[in-house]
Amino acid sequence: MEWDWEFTYSILPLLLQGLKITVLATILGAIVAASLGLVFALMRRSPNRLLSRTTGFFVEFIRGTPLLVQLYFIFYILPDIGLRLSPLTAGVVGMGLHYATYFSEVYRGGIEAVPRGQWEAAKATNLTIRQTWVNIILPQAIPPMIPAMANYLLAMFKETPLLSAITVMEMMSQARSIANSNYRYIEPMTLVGVFFLIVSIISVFGLRWLERRYGRQGR
Repeated sequence: MEWDWEFTYSILPLLLQGLKITVLATILGAIVAASLGLVFALMRRSPNRLLSRTTGFFVEFIRGTPLLVQLYFIFYILPDIGLRLSPLTAGVVGMGLHYATYFSEVYRGGIEAVPRGQWEAAKATNLTIRQTWVNIILPQAIPPMIPAMANYLLAMFKETPLLSAITVMEMMSQARSIANSNYRYIEPMTLVGVFFLIVSIISVFGLRWLERRYGRQGR
């Protein structure tokens, strides 16, 4: 099959629309993952054994099951109990929840890397728990975490094609729809690969910059 440039130009708008959905799902999923990940990390550090162990089991359960299965559960099973979400919302929640379990481990590692003396100094100066976390611990713990979190963000972007399983019209879904309608696969699939490659290459340079900038703080 020969490459058809006219067909390629005609499908670009649809693929770019799919790329926008892909990027949007990734960004929103990352926000959910970063927020929930911190909550999970703090809950696992709770002195309440029931809370910490329950959270630990939940985190390991989510990490131990495939993202695709979780997406199916959120989109197809939850409506049976009255919780119906739009495809994009279900995808964002699914990816955010899945990657929150990985973010939580990054948070835990960063928090535990803060020297014990910092906790003792905060206690000695009569800082409240909130002041200790907001002003002392998190400002030191978060910068070294940024490169690892950016890595997971890139991994999340690469997994967005799974959202096609729950009818989200992201880039891969658009390409598949175009290919099935026109019986031409080489152009849409190649363009999808090129778009993923371009974003990944840009992300790699961004990751290297983050590692140079924040990796020193971690060391």
